[in-house]
Amino acid sequence: MSRDVIEYVSFSELDVSDPFFSSLIADYDGFESWFSRKAALKEKAYILRGNNLLGFLYLKEENEADKTIIPEFIKKRRLKIGTFKIEAHGTVLGERFMSIILRKMLEDAYQECYVTIFDKQKPLIRLFEKFGFSLWGKKKNGELIYIKSLGLNNNIYKDFPRIQTLNKNKFLLSIKPEYHTNLFPYSRLHTEKKHKVEDLSFTNTIEKVYLTKMYGIEKIKPGDLIVIYRMKESGKKAEWSSVATSVCTVLDKKNINQFSSFDEFIKYCGKGTIFSEDELTTFWKTKKFPYIIKMVYNISLPKRIVRHDLIEKVGMERERYFGFIPLSDIQFEKILELGEVNESFIIN
Repeated sequence: MSRDVIEYVSFSELDVSDPFFSSLIADYDGFESWFSRKAALKEKAYILRGNNLLGFLYLKEENEADKTIIPEFIKKRRLKIGTFKIEAHGTVLGERFMSIILRKMLEDAYQECYVTIFDKQKPLIRLFEKFGFSLWGKKKNGELIYIKSLGLNNNIYKDFPRIQTLNKNKFLLSIKPEYHTNLFPYSRLHTEKKHKVEDLSFTNTIEKVYLTKMYGIEKIKPGDLIVIYRMKESGKKAEWSSVATSVCTVLDKKNINQFSSFDEFIKYCGKGTIFSEDELTTFWKTKKFPYIIKMVYNISLPKRIVRHDLIEKVGMERERYFGFIPLSDIQFEKILELGEVNESFIIN
């Protein structure tokens, strides 16, 4: 298999004396012995390694009451974020880890997820609040308890990764193979065995920015749903190598001519675009790709859908150009069905 920058490894593969863990050792009495117990039990955590350890996430299931929390927890099955730390190093890695947490919450049918966090950890608190966690209370040691349930927030981030399908326009959008997998890391194809998803800001953020000139893009608006279609590679037949891989929600759309300066354009594109600054400079000068789409990466289809099945089973027109196409509600629902999307990802 191809490697992802985020790995799922045993505690025993890590060294608790690594400087990365020093702040956790300082904040939590008994952290080292806790870490050793987890290693002995062969438990695992999600990590990011560069030259050094840069991110660590440990998740566990709980099904118990907790009277050390005020107000106390009644007995209930919950997903606990046991330990979560990221080094600030110029990426938006926190969002990537957050997507791991929230996808697991849905896939494993947890109704609640919570984290204990110190008030001094302001950036992490802001991250949790952005994605729908709210303050529940605190522990006797002063740690704050932030909790997320599956209530409806009518907010793209607070409901993430779930999508709202009612009264939404749906479209299919083609993405070139050379851009697809770094933008949509969970949607990598099985044939991409040598592709390593790297620690890049446009990979880690759930917000994706794409520039295009395709006809019809001007119709989209915030809240619309986009099915991402990975175009065929050179030398292969589209019928079996072009595939629908992902579902995104539109955040915003602009025309490049709306920006009064290059700096304003660059700032808008932010960290979610796969295009280099040189490419963006060229795009700015030529206005070759006038439409800029911002979207949230909600769902990777567990089963990819090849062009053949989009035509034969979804009912898309064979002769139509697959660059940008409106989808009917029935076609969109069929894509979710054929893609074997877990129903917990859908808000009806």
